[in-house]
Amino acid sequence: MTECIFCKIANKDIPSKIVYEDDRIVVFHDLQPQAPVHVLIIPKKHISSMDDLQVEDTELIGYLMVKVKDIAAELELENGYRLVNNCGEDGLQTVKHLHFHLLGKRKMTWPPG
Repeated sequence: MTECIFCKIANKDIPSKIVYEDDRIVVFHDLQPQAPVHVLIIPKKHISSMDDLQVEDTELIGYLMVKVKDIAAELELENGYRLVNNCGEDGLQTVKHLHFHLLGKRKMTWPPG
């Protein structure tokens, strides 16, 4: 996906403040943080949204979900955090690359939006 900004970040074509990276995922700071800690967790594989997940993505997404606790620990989110995925137009997904917002270091409110 040559036009995808998150693919460009994952490929190091666009600089970003990366928190964590391995061969499957990249975690970087959001440019418009909504909490004192606000990072985005993306798979390196381009998947447009939750609606585009396939059975063959099960291991990758399971891996990403398991890594959330490690990333939260690294970011010292010991009091808790919120993990958010926006999907589609009504879900306010603005970048068509599957991503999860990890927010913390403040008390979250409900309802969120």
